[in-house]
Amino acid sequence: MAGPTSGAKARPATTAMTCAAAAALVARSGGIVLDTSATTFDRYVSDRRFCMPDEATRPAFEPTRDNPQCFIGYTCFEPERDRWRW
Repeated sequence: MAGPTSGAKARPATTAMTCAAAAALVARSGGIVLDTSATTFDRYVSDRRFCMPDEATRPAFEPTRDNPQCFIGYTCFEPERDRWRW
């Protein structure tokens, strides 16, 4: 009898891909969660359409197999509405 198996899938890792392959994966997917190291991950998008309505995009540069700072797409973030004033 086989033991239990996990339904969890590993996320694609940017460090295992070329820069072109990582950028193409984000572009093709629209929005995707990628590992960027053994302990970090984030969600990357091809453009603002894949963010929440109140979010903006910022460029994402992540390590790939052939480029330590590859532009792979964007991340979504909530812009500051009011800045703290001291």
